[in-house]
Amino acid sequence: MAKYRQNRINDEMQKEMMTILRRVKDPRVADAFVSVTSVECSPDLKYAKIYYSALHGDPKELAKGLKTAAGFIRRELAHSLNLRVTPELTFLRDDSIPYGARISSILNRLNIRPEEPEEPDAQPDPTEPDNREDGKA
Repeated sequence: MAKYRQNRINDEMQKEMMTILRRVKDPRVADAFVSVTSVECSPDLKYAKIYYSALHGDPKELAKGLKTAAGFIRRELAHSLNLRVTPELTFLRDDSIPYGARISSILNRLNIRPEEPEEPDAQPDPTEPDNREDGKA
């Protein structure tokens, strides 16, 4: 299968996963504000890794909730995507968003300010030639 097709399927699955996760009724998933960061399907489309990030909730409970809801999510994917085989889903927590926020807060605490440019002199230097087009002073 061509790589561009696999990338299109990954993107489409990611979009569909976002809408499906809003409909999951398990409180461990519904209350956690889950966001799908990326999807990686195997070349034969039999397996898919779903990378997610959550704003609230216990990570272990959320993982259990997603594993429990995997059948419902897979069925909904099968209805929305027209694929020959619906992939088996594996959920993996993606810590890149909290990691990036942590790095950003560390950089903000460093309090590094850019160098200020030198202020231009208020008086023109008499030794400098006049660069105006009309040549009048």
